[in-house]
Amino acid sequence: TPMMQPIPGGAAAQPFKTHHNALDMELYLRIAPELYLKRLLVGGFDRVFEINRNFRNEGISTQHNPEFTMLEFYCAYATYDELMQLTEDMFCFLCSELLGSFKISYQGNEIDFTPPWKRLTLKEAAAAYASVPVGDLDDPGKACEIARRHGIALSGTELPGEVVTAIFETVAERHLMQPTFITQYPVDVSPLARKNEQDPTVTDRFELYIAGREIANAFSELNDPEDQRRRFVAQAEAKARIEGGPVALDEDFLLALEHGMPPAAGEGIGIDRLVMLLTDSPSIRDVILFPLFRAERT
Repeated sequence: TPMMQPIPGGAAAQPFKTHHNALDMELYLRIAPELYLKRLLVGGFDRVFEINRNFRNEGISTQHNPEFTMLEFYCAYATYDELMQLTEDMFCFLCSELLGSFKISYQGNEIDFTPPWKRLTLKEAAAAYASVPVGDLDDPGKACEIARRHGIALSGTELPGEVVTAIFETVAERHLMQPTFITQYPVDVSPLARKNEQDPTVTDRFELYIAGREIANAFSELNDPEDQRRRFVAQAEAKARIEGGPVALDEDFLLALEHGMPPAAGEGIGIDRLVMLLTDSPSIRDVILFPLFRAERT
């Protein structure tokens, strides 16, 4: 799928921008290939995958490099529950084939991949590590109070789901050492995921955490073009409030959905972070041949 895209989409991140002289148009290095892989589902491909380079114009750390490698795949007529099982099977196969064991050592901690893996909803994990009742996170006022208590700066424009997700990321993520599926992400932070039928405030989405970091992100795909447009508009309005100026909608993708995308589930797995785990490497720079560094000053 294209690495240069006219509209950056597929994930919430700052893109790298470039300019095509002959066409006189701005282009962006892709944040993710998601919206193009889904176009292939619309076009009749039942199963697609891509091992790709993504680019995000953001910070550098032991877990982040501006250019990184992802495995992204989509399966028509599958659900996120099936992808959880597929992910568990795939990781266990890798550990068994490469290391001869379901148990590995990572930076002095034993990681046990023996199935079945733990599953928690995002609210359950946030409440447990914030030491508050789960019900408090359903109250926007109480959730904001809990967030501030844990040092999370709020502007007052955040949606309720954004506040709860920030609490989870602040208090819970680092404690998830053993393979854990975190499910039911709020709709407010999941603009491309299908709503849960029992609770429409959350989505059929999971993220896999190992050694305190996200390794995979997956969900049952939203294929309703009207709902997708509403969510794109809400996302664009929120981004415009923060960054200023108009934000373009991906009308081509919305048109593709109007032609009909089958029910599907998709997932992205961070290859570099996975290799870090399997090689006991403390930094993403240890598993990338040419990581980006600040230029030396003379």
